[in-house]
Amino acid sequence: MQIVIGEWRIRSYERSDVDALARHANNRNISIHLRDRFPYPYTRRDARDSIDRARVLDPETHFAIATATELIGGIGFQPQEDVYRRSAEIGYWIAEPFWGRGIATRAVRAISAYAFARFDLVRLFACVFGGNSASERVLEKAGYQCEGNLRRCVFKENRLLDQKIYALLRD
Repeated sequence: MQIVIGEWRIRSYERSDVDALARHANNRNISIHLRDRFPYPYTRRDARDSIDRARVLDPETHFAIATATELIGGIGFQPQEDVYRRSAEIGYWIAEPFWGRGIATRAVRAISAYAFARFDLVRLFACVFGGNSASERVLEKAGYQCEGNLRRCVFKENRLLDQKIYALLRD
């Protein structure tokens, strides 16, 4: 799969992404805003395992964000189950040298359109840890609306944090 977003693209993960993924993901400024399953430090083994997990998903729901030559982030969505089966949770990250260029907003817009077009979804949602105002702005610029604040529900690095829930509904 490949979606072109300006000079960047969302594409399927490739085995050759291991080095770039390990290099860019091994950053506390990124991991602090993500769930603990995104480790810090982030090793080459973590990168290989992550790519292997993404490559076997059927249907494919986790993708690389890349320049023409290398991976610079990741984006994906997790379809929910049971009574939540018409919803999916979206998540994303961008390598720190690429922050502030609008890449995340473009990627969220593109993957949201992709998810709605190819899956029987009516709702996409994202969870944002307290203090991550940059991610809040990304979601708002991509058309997501804040639906609420869950107080002290995230335990990250020995601190309790709030979490905001943002959602986008299919037109």
